[in-house]
Amino acid sequence: MSNRVVQGRMVTPDKLAELIEGARPMETDGIEEADRDCPDCGGNVLSVGYMPSVTEFVTGYKCQDCDWSTTDRS
Repeated sequence: MSNRVVQGRMVTPDKLAELIEGARPMETDGIEEADRDCPDCGGNVLSVGYMPSVTEFVTGYKCQDCDWSTTDRS
């Protein structure tokens, strides 16, 4: 699990998932490059897999430069 800079702050996978979800996740995977650009500012997007509850696994996406974020939830 590597830490990354997001909006000028160093974040852990747990913190990145918390920024996306709005609450601390139960468990997280490592941070990865999302291979896509932010639709708001064109910046680099990171992804992190996490479990917000015992019955759900979500992949979240967060721009490194602005507030944009989303998940793969349907």
